Amino acid sequence: MLKVAILSISDKCSKGEREDKSGQVISEIIKKIGKIKYYDIVPDEIDLIKHKILEYVGNVDLILTTGGTGLSPRDVTPEATREVIDKEVPGIAEALRIEGMKKTNRAILSRGIAGIKGRTLIINLPGSPIAVKEGLDIIVDVIPHAVEKIKGNMGECAR
Repeated sequence: MLKVAILSISDKCSKGEREDKSGQVISEIIKKIGKIKYYDIVPDEIDLIKHKILEYVGNVDLILTTGGTGLSPRDVTPEATREVIDKEVPGIAEALRIEGMKKTNRAILSRGIAGIKGRTLIINLPGSPIAVKEGLDIIVDVIPHAVEKIKGNMGECAR
């Protein structure tokens, strides 16, 4: 079982003005492959997002963020993530957008990224509970394999 951190990024949720439904969706789906070690909600502030991601790195295998991936001036999750990762994993973000496009052409506006810091996989998910579910359903089975590779397990062929 993977150790997982969920970071919900929302000004309103962080103030208790709105329920964090996207984080709840992540919690439910991720139970198939992991155990939630951290679950936090922060406002759309680049330094807070970076601080939390760096706090989790090394303590979990997977960090899933939700929110802050759109076009509004306060949406800074991809920028915060990009500042802390060592390298990007573009196929994950591409798959999320492609799957989203099957439902709505607005999915092309998502700026979420995925990447690696140390031996931790970080994935930005949209803020919509529906988009989170649809996206995670597509990538959840690939995540354990990705984490295995990040940790250095090369598989049978490399031995």
